[in-house]
Amino acid sequence: MAGELPFEKPLVELERRIGELKRFTETERIDLGDEVARLEERAKQLAEDIYGHLTPYQKVQIARHPDRPTTLDYIHGCLDAFLELHGDRRYGDDQAVVGGIGLLEGRPVTVVGHQRGRDTKENLARNFGMPHPEGFRKALRLMKEAERFHRPVICFIDTSGAYPGITSEERGIGMAIAENLIEMAELATPLLCVVTGEGGSGGALALGMGDRVYMLEHAVYSVISVEGAAALLWKDASQAPRAAQSMRITAQDLLRLGVIDGVIEEPLGGAHKDPAVMVERVKGVLIRGMEELAGVPVEELTRMRYEKFRIMGRFAER
Repeated sequence: MAGELPFEKPLVELERRIGELKRFTETERIDLGDEVARLEERAKQLAEDIYGHLTPYQKVQIARHPDRPTTLDYIHGCLDAFLELHGDRRYGDDQAVVGGIGLLEGRPVTVVGHQRGRDTKENLARNFGMPHPEGFRKALRLMKEAERFHRPVICFIDTSGAYPGITSEERGIGMAIAENLIEMAELATPLLCVVTGEGGSGGALALGMGDRVYMLEHAVYSVISVEGAAALLWKDASQAPRAAQSMRITAQDLLRLGVIDGVIEEPLGGAHKDPAVMVERVKGVLIRGMEELAGVPVEELTRMRYEKFRIMGRFAER
């Protein structure tokens, strides 16, 4: 199976065996139905055991799976219509961030999000979903436009981080991220954010200052990659599983800590196993979130958003 992860190998081998028996039954006309049924039940139990007891690092691996639905998959699956808009009106158009306007159940919305590629060529064009400053400025331009027309804003987050190269520094990546944080904190329209895969560092947070922040069940959200944390803490990137365990980066951990507002259940095995189901679940959560925020006065909305982020990181001395 393409894209299989190391911990999935026992399940993949069992599914391969089931496939072989089914083909043998068809070609040789031998009834192996009982054996196939027994193995399918075993595969179901094995899948539930594997995916029901994932370690934080295994969740990182699923969050990075190349077949997971991308921002454009969610946009075209959730919206009745979508018009993509381009450029930051200062430098250029960053393909690592996509955005535009559309209709969600007939209601106008603005959508922005990180966009990874499906193959090497597209990943190079989209810089593997790592934005330059113009990507964040494009996103902010669209958000400010949404504010003028009182359109809710939906942000899809899926990036290992902002692009750390010299071209990013030359064009002001730090300032671009900071400006997004400031402006999103005060944006006078509802903001809903969904971490769909990997939410990495300031590159993720620059689209993450939402009134409602949701994460997919196997998504991760952290200040640094687990490999980067391991290299800093233990001078050994191979200690990434240890870093993942200690960093509290899973959706379940972050919900308990009050960093996010909800977890969206994924199909067994991850969002890539059934993208259509995953898109429908995300759409349902976004509709409910918009309904919750629809009647909130703007002043109250921005006040609650400020308080939401202001109280994070509290500690108690003993």
